[in-house]
Amino acid sequence: MPIYVSLLQFTEKGILHVKDTVKRAEAYRKRAKKHGATVKEIIWTQGAHDIVTIVEAPDDETASAFILSADELGNVRSQTMRGFTAAEMEKLLAKVD
Repeated sequence: MPIYVSLLQFTEKGILHVKDTVKRAEAYRKRAKKHGATVKEIIWTQGAHDIVTIVEAPDDETASAFILSADELGNVRSQTMRGFTAAEMEKLLAKVD
């Protein structure tokens, strides 16, 4: 199943209620499941981004709908990238001339 890596930053609303971030993470997991995606990992970080998530979804449309629905709540802004496992990279590299 495709993997999506999201880099999240708290919005003003999100940082104002930062003490609820772990509770919101559980709601994020439930929202993903409702959309047909699975949150594999949520990691809080220091630096340019506040949270990194790894999500599996059956396709780009499912991942996008889930991430947009989470962003719509206004606690975070996200940047999402499609990730590839080693096995997927091997298949891709086999097509490189």
